[in-house]
Amino acid sequence: MAHTIRLRGGAFTKAVQLAGFGSDYALSKAMEVNRSTVTRVRSGELQPGPAFIAGALVALSPMQFDDLFEVVHLRR
Repeated sequence: MAHTIRLRGGAFTKAVQLAGFGSDYALSKAMEVNRSTVTRVRSGELQPGPAFIAGALVALSPMQFDDLFEVVHLRR
């Protein structure tokens, strides 16, 4: 069975607000990823990759992996 990682959208948005990031641009700079990557992951168009996950955990510390992301089973 295959798995992937999905962003917990509501929790991520709340963490971003609490951290004081007013835009995807400001967040992307702190995460050291492209703004378009942040926008696409937040909209569900793109699954979070290793750079996005690591950047989110650094920029949104003390949030932990399980606070921001979930592992889901892919249906075949």
